[in-house]
Amino acid sequence: MRHWTPSECAAYLKTPQAPRILDVREAWEYDIAHLEGSTLIPLGQLAARLAQLDKTHEWLVVCHHGIRSAHACYYLERNGFQVINLTGGINRWAQEIDHDMSLY
Repeated sequence: MRHWTPSECAAYLKTPQAPRILDVREAWEYDIAHLEGSTLIPLGQLAARLAQLDKTHEWLVVCHHGIRSAHACYYLERNGFQVINLTGGINRWAQEIDHDMSLY
């Protein structure tokens, strides 16, 4: 699994080969702050909803601080996905990339 900083992810998201974004937080967290265009599947639902994700795309996986997303990345890799874990999660993204994003 690759662990990338918010700066690395932000730059990669601007490229033509940008990954899809999977947010594994709960809906109430997603409502507070999320990355535009992300897909919300809470970690507890990931196994049941795995078929909703396209294996032909690379996925940037996001949570609050990077721990749930790391667990999701391990699971996704074991199931044939190419993944990147956002180090520090949406919290670090808000602090380093999007200063208008709400923190919680």
